[in-house]
Amino acid sequence: MQKDEKTYMILGAAMEVHNSLGRGFLENVYQCALAKEFDLRKISFCREVKLPVKYKGQVLDCYYQADFICFEEIIVELKALKQLSGIEEAQVLNYLKATEIKKALLINFGNSKLEFKRLVF
Repeated sequence: MQKDEKTYMILGAAMEVHNSLGRGFLENVYQCALAKEFDLRKISFCREVKLPVKYKGQVLDCYYQADFICFEEIIVELKALKQLSGIEEAQVLNYLKATEIKKALLINFGNSKLEFKRLVF
């Protein structure tokens, strides 16, 4: 199996943020800290990216908003919950369906240990 270096870089940055801040903050705090860590590690990203939603080939007047898109190819969605449920995973899968992007990371800072899921569409 081939390693995905970009995913490892993103997760390394998330682990640094979690080790520094711990759990208990709101999601926005982790988002701000992770953006700083991405800058420090030279990880290219766009923050709070609006993703169009299509229905029968037509773009709707609504959108999803991803926390980050890194390297123009990985959606990164953050949570600060005690535990992830299927709802958050379904949300990220919908982000993938709505875009041409094939990979995503769902990262939860709400536990004592960083929790993450890698999703591929």
